Amino acid sequence: MEAINIKNKFSKFSKNWHPHQIAVVDDMQVILAKIKGEFVWHSHEEEDELFQVVKGTLYMQFRDRTETVKEGEIIVVPKGVEHNPCTKNDEEVHVLLFEKLSTAHTGNVKHEKTQTHYPKI
Repeated sequence: MEAINIKNKFSKFSKNWHPHQIAVVDDMQVILAKIKGEFVWHSHEEEDELFQVVKGTLYMQFRDRTETVKEGEIIVVPKGVEHNPCTKNDEEVHVLLFEKLSTAHTGNVKHEKTQTHYPKI
């Protein structure tokens, strides 16, 4: 057991849309990701997803609206809700995610951005 420096962990990778696992809590994982631009419309049928914005502004698109999530804020996407995280104006946003280990990166959607392995850092 030791403290995890999130800022330090973000410095260990640069690729956007490639999550990295920094901790496991029971059957949940803590993930860091750098995102830029638009992701992929998808949902997770059996898992909720928590996003915390560490740096920048995240725009969480839902089919009926877009929620703006600012630095220091969180948003929880309930299971089964289709969503598409994105950023604007070429901004790179740093997010911390908290989700079940079983959560597939893009749900049932297969896309070139889909990751099946999250490196541990």
